[in-house]
This record gives sequence, structure tokens and C-alpha cells, in this order.
Amino acid sequence: MRPRDVGRARLYEAERLVHRMFDNAGSSRTVEIAGTQLTLPAEARFATVEAVRDHVGRVLSMTSVRQRFARAGCPVIVRERRGHRSAEYLRTGSGTPQIAIPSSADGRWALRELVVLHELAHHLDESDDAAHGHGFVVALTDLVSLVLGPEAGFVYRVILGDSGVGGVG
Repeated sequence: MRPRDVGRARLYEAERLVHRMFDNAGSSRTVEIAGTQLTLPAEARFATVEAVRDHVGRVLSMTSVRQRFARAGCPVIVRERRGHRSAEYLRTGSGTPQIAIPSSADGRWALRELVVLHELAHHLDESDDAAHGHGFVVALTDLVSLVLGPEAGFVYRVILGDSGVGGVG
């Protein structure tokens, strides 16, 4: 059994900062963080859960992701979730793990690449830490770096580190 997930609220707040940074980057995509000016990559936005499913398949088949994460070879189902308040990763006992993404009009916030990578990082995290503990934070930061590039990974490391999340730095 995993330890209690005491860092969840802090992580979510830090991720909201990252999302706002991506949302407010403007057409030049240039931001300054920790005294460094960098260009943020474009973040994919998805129209449907099927598009999320395709993206997850492409990410899991990336050579760099397969080399970094042993669980990249393990299948994960991407399905629509009722409601709009949360996306979630479900590690089932004996069945195939699932990522549930809301797609209703009020749940469209979840049809963005950063949210999908968060849920996919749960799938790739092999640690016995809390669901949003150190192992997850390392998996998320590494995954963002591999998929979106080192600039996005740098943003995550700085914001999560400054927020006291998961021991990154």
C-alpha cells in the first residue's frame, strides 16, 4: 500500500502555475524563469478523447520514453470520464490500467497535453511513494522533458522545486 498522498494539493497548485505560464506565454512563447529567458514549446490541445488516446500511444512508443521508463511497454487504456472535475489514473488490480479524461464542455480543461502527461506519469511511476510523491514528480518532470523538451522540463523543475514539491531541484 502506498503512503498517504500529503503532497497532492501542493503539486496541483504548482502545476496550475505551470499551466498559467504556458497559457500566458503569448505568440513568441518566450518567458523568463529563474533568471533564464527561454522559449516554451507549443502544447498540444485535443478535441476528443480519441485524440488523447492516439497521443498517449505515440508517447509510449517514443524511443526515449521506452529507454527511460520500463512501464512504457505496458498498455494503458484511455477512456472518457463522466463529469468534469478531474482526470485520473486508475491502476487496476489485474486489468489494464486506465487514464480517464473528462470531455464534457466543462471538462475540456483536461484535453491538454500537460494534463495528459501528468496522468501518464502515474502509469510510468514505478516507485512505492505516495501517488504524488517524489517518484511521481521525477517521472513527471522526466516525461515532460522527453516529450515537450528540456525547456518545459526546466520550467517544471524550477516551479515544483520552488513550491517545495517532491524534492526536485
